[in-house]
Amino acid sequence: MLSKSIANNEAEGNSDLVIRVSQVKKCYQTYSKPIHRLWQSLRPKKKFYSEFWALKGIDLEVAKSETVGIVGKNGSGKSTLLQIIAGILQPTEGDFETHGRISALLELGAGFNPEFTGMENARLNASIMGLSRDEFHQKLPDIVDFCGLGDFLHQPVKTYSSGMFVRLAFAVAINMNPDILIVDEALAVGDVRFQRKCFRRLDQLKEQGVSILFVTHSTDSVIKYCDRAIMLDEGELKMTGSPKQVVQAYLEMMFESDLTVSQSTVIDADRYDEAFDPTQDNCKNQPTYNSNEHRWGDGRAKICNYQVLQNGASTNGLIQSGDDISVRFSVLFEHDIQDLIYGLTVKTNDGNEIYGTNSRLQEGLIPTEQIAGDLILIEFKFKAHLLAGDYFLSLGVAQDHDDKDNVAVDRRYDMIHLHVSPTDDAFGVVNLDGQLGLVDAEEESNDD
Repeated sequence: MLSKSIANNEAEGNSDLVIRVSQVKKCYQTYSKPIHRLWQSLRPKKKFYSEFWALKGIDLEVAKSETVGIVGKNGSGKSTLLQIIAGILQPTEGDFETHGRISALLELGAGFNPEFTGMENARLNASIMGLSRDEFHQKLPDIVDFCGLGDFLHQPVKTYSSGMFVRLAFAVAINMNPDILIVDEALAVGDVRFQRKCFRRLDQLKEQGVSILFVTHSTDSVIKYCDRAIMLDEGELKMTGSPKQVVQAYLEMMFESDLTVSQSTVIDADRYDEAFDPTQDNCKNQPTYNSNEHRWGDGRAKICNYQVLQNGASTNGLIQSGDDISVRFSVLFEHDIQDLIYGLTVKTNDGNEIYGTNSRLQEGLIPTEQIAGDLILIEFKFKAHLLAGDYFLSLGVAQDHDDKDNVAVDRRYDMIHLHVSPTDDAFGVVNLDGQLGLVDAEEESNDD
């Protein structure tokens, strides 16, 4: 096993590489009874424990100024990997290298003495990071301003709420002049305004050349803020790639069906009075179809056709802001299914969800049970209060599930492509129909 941290990475040849993890494994010894720990110390050649491998040979490289998102189910090894990179844990096997100063925001309250005040903990963390007293006092105004805790900085942190903990910890971490910043789910407990403030600062740090490792269950944040993403599962690196690709694979893993789906029912297309063959995928023939869609599910039902209407008429996908949009899609059932959910999501070109709804949220409008051979037509209507740009619509059929929330039956992500024509009086994503005018002084005084 080899681990090292090198302040000057240029001495190692690749000046752009700040993290290198090579075949890192981490094993924990678990004991069924406390007394077994004593027996193990007295008889080290005999095995009184079971082995749990939290990491099973992870390879990872991170470049300077790169933001890498890490996703995975609880217990997949995400936090263990970050703790090894931060130097808190040592790997059982493999080696890793880090180049530069690391600032880590890990589990809530980690590295804080509950009896110390916020100010004392900030000073202690700065000292651990190698900052001198003078350097800390230079950074102190920025820490105080960013955390916004006021007089609470002089109170013991054991009196802090989880949100106050995060404010202080994040303010300290980002002001330590880090070359590598590690954030492990800590921002999930902060309020919305503080989260936005944190993400703006992360963007600034990235522009300054800071590399960021970011663990979160928020898939939108991964797509929006990360350059690359990796997915861990049961201690193994399952996938690395673009944020969108990894997020799609992660969602598929999270909502995949545990059912062993038997052979599909043989359905005769002649029994339907439709202008299409429902046993075939007719979606690909539509003018708004996006061939780069991501489709997944257990296949017990299939979205076999769709149509987009613009103000009541068929469209080629070029629409105007404010148009009435109707999305109709046909679903053919090859198995009996109960507790059905039908959904629609609208995303921007870079994958950010801007609208979504489903039949579970709007309950009572659509039957939740169908039998094999049923062919139904679902319709979603919405007003396209969108500004110029490309938008992608996802359609889905799922089944309600107590443990997983839902399981995918047929999900077709980004299947429909719409383009909203430019307008001359606004910019952004959503058209709020804002009005600009000058208020007459006399009129204003009359209103008073």
